[in-house]
Amino acid sequence: MNSRAAPFDELDRKIITALMANSRTSFAEIGAAIGLSSTAVKRRVDRLRETGVITGFTATVEPSALGWRTEAYVEVYCEGAAPPRRLAEVVRGYPEIAAAMTVTGGADALLHVRARDVEHFEEVLERIRTEPFIRKTISVMVLSHLIPESPEAGASQPAPERAPDVR
Repeated sequence: MNSRAAPFDELDRKIITALMANSRTSFAEIGAAIGLSSTAVKRRVDRLRETGVITGFTATVEPSALGWRTEAYVEVYCEGAAPPRRLAEVVRGYPEIAAAMTVTGGADALLHVRARDVEHFEEVLERIRTEPFIRKTISVMVLSHLIPESPEAGASQPAPERAPDVR
């Protein structure tokens, strides 16, 4: 990734908006919608990728189709000041953690956890709690997504190997 600031104009915004709505939209389709040739769109997308504005292209997947039927957010409270680097090392070891971030407020971190069922979630939570610097956790189960098309409603990783085969 190139760290220099790149010019970013309204056409770039329109290209990004189109790709965020559907990353499979062709350069020709985007170009026709915004008044550029497909070659010009490709050049801009390449530049946006090189400068780190576009970081990748993904598929949004229905989590339950992969075996993720239970979802929760877990506030993590640490003993002392656990450095974010150490927290990152720990959460990478859990395939059930879809996202993790440090936060302001009382908690030190917030984890987005997906599991097969409540029993699997409880198992994951118990494993998290055994980490030596974790003082306590507070969990909130997700009942439904009010904005089902949001990235949080989709899956970014496959279910763990123990999930039922959905082929």
